[in-house]
This record gives sequence, C-alpha cells and structure tokens, in this order.
Amino acid sequence: RGEGRQGGGRVAGCSRELNLVALNQPHSGDMMGLDMADRMCYEQAKAMGLAPNYRAFISSHKQDLVYVVYPGIRETLPVTNLRGDVMFRNWQSIFNGDGGTINTRIPIYSFDGRDVLADPFWPQKSIWHGSTSTGLRAMDKHCETWQTDHVSVTGQSSSLISGLLLGQQTRSCSNEHIVLCIETHKNP
Repeated sequence: RGEGRQGGGRVAGCSRELNLVALNQPHSGDMMGLDMADRMCYEQAKAMGLAPNYRAFISSHKQDLVYVVYPGIRETLPVTNLRGDVMFRNWQSIFNGDGGTINTRIPIYSFDGRDVLADPFWPQKSIWHGSTSTGLRAMDKHCETWQTDHVSVTGQSSSLISGLLLGQQTRSCSNEHIVLCIETHKNP
C-alpha cells in the first residue's frame, strides 16, 4: 500500500511545504498520551518513506497546537495534503480564529494514501484537536491528556464535513475520530 504514491515523481519529504496527513486508523480519546500520538505520526511517516518530522495535530495540557510547527516556517510554507494540494497559505493562517476553514473538495490522505473523507474505514468524519479556534489548548477538553476513552469524559473535536479544521465540538472520548499529523520542520 502506498507504493504508487512514492513513485509518482514527487520526492517524498523534499518539497517546500508542510504536509497535513491522517494516521492510518481512527482513534478514541485514549491515544496513551500526547507523546504516543506524536510517536504514531513519526512512525507512520517513516514507514512510508517520508522524513519523520511529524507530530500530532492536537493540543493537550502541555502543548498548544499553534506552536507545534517550528517558528521559522510557520508563515513561509504552505500546508498541503500528501499529494501537494494546498490546503492553507501557511501554518499561521489556520489559527486566525475562523476555525481553520478548509475546502472539503481537497482530500485529506492517511499515510497509506486513503482519503479519510471518502473512505468508510473512518465512519466519523471528525478529528480530535483539543484546541480553541486559535490553536490554544481547550482546558479540560483533551480526554484527560489523551489517555481515556471513558464515555463521560470529553475532548474538543471538529467535523470535517462542516468545512472547519478547528470547529468547536465537544464530544465523548469514546468516539473514534481521525487523528491528523503535521510536518513540523524541514531537514536541511
């Protein structure tokens, strides 16, 4: 799976853009913590031959999503999907307070090349993010630091169908949502 994409003329990880990619499976709010969510992004990128410079697109008690991407490139590189389609002018433009408006016709791909908005493997077309519309941590809405899937605990999410990456929906951590990963920097 995914071999066709790598042979398609674009050298993985060498372009001047930041890729926004989904993990290969949906997750409940129990991702075994932020570090494990980051590790899943790192490992799945590496497995697909991409530079393993990815972290989870989520806030928690110790991280504001807006600061995940390295400072020197937050305003200079476009944010694209895995095939190079531009989703945002740059990283900072996601966090202007409008909820991160996305074009729902531009696919969001998983690391193994599936369109998460079209593929039935992700029945809930929502992402976990744990953030406010400006990318700051949403207090007490991060599934106990992404370590529980208890039905009575909540996390901040967004329905991608609504056209927002940072929509403000509070959902039970028992839901299985899409988890996105963002490329945080470029190797020299």
